[in-house]
Amino acid sequence: MPKTEGKVVAIIVAAGRGKRMGMDFNKQFILLNNKPILAYTLEKFEKTESIDEIVLVVGKDEIGFVKENIIDKYSIKKVSKIVAGGKERQDSVYNGLLAVKEHCSIILIHDGARPFIEEELIEKSIDMARKMGAVVVAVPVKDTIKRVDNDMKVIDTLKRDELWSIQTPQTFQYKLLKKAYDLNRENKDIVTDDAMMVERLGGTVNILKGSYKNIKITTPEDLIIAENILKEVW
Repeated sequence: MPKTEGKVVAIIVAAGRGKRMGMDFNKQFILLNNKPILAYTLEKFEKTESIDEIVLVVGKDEIGFVKENIIDKYSIKKVSKIVAGGKERQDSVYNGLLAVKEHCSIILIHDGARPFIEEELIEKSIDMARKMGAVVVAVPVKDTIKRVDNDMKVIDTLKRDELWSIQTPQTFQYKLLKKAYDLNRENKDIVTDDAMMVERLGGTVNILKGSYKNIKITTPEDLIIAENILKEVW
């Protein structure tokens, strides 16, 4: 029977370049054990039962390459659209939101360079978003965090037990996130993650404790860590 509450759609954002990786091409195409990072990420959402569709956001000149070398090659069936990213990450997410045409109740935003997200966490985030509106996967910070001024002098030391490192997916009731993004398009503010959009709208964002293995592969050092995680989880 068809779902009555609307579709659950994941927007996978993979339009970034590999500047911090020291490369001039998309870091999501780097191979881990002879498979692109992005393929691992997509496979996790492909296997998650509650995910109905995937909207993939990549660079404009990468759409054909991704379709042939990742979507088709690894039989990713849930990708309904591949759209071009924008100037900033928030522009890429907005392009993904605009591509969600059919009735959608829950939307997940996930980094293409986070291949080790667990299916159980994806399912939990969907359940929480249905009840609470907005939820982000996060882990407690391990290090002491200090706030500094422009002269690199310490201003104060933040309470570690109040600090969480935010990951993805970030999961929302679709109407809530779309409203937040539409408002931000008018204000033209630069934000660092999707939850900030909802926070500025006055909404409450809830934390779902995630996994330290759910890393974002950004630097060459991250690749070394990823190779070791891959040996454990795949």
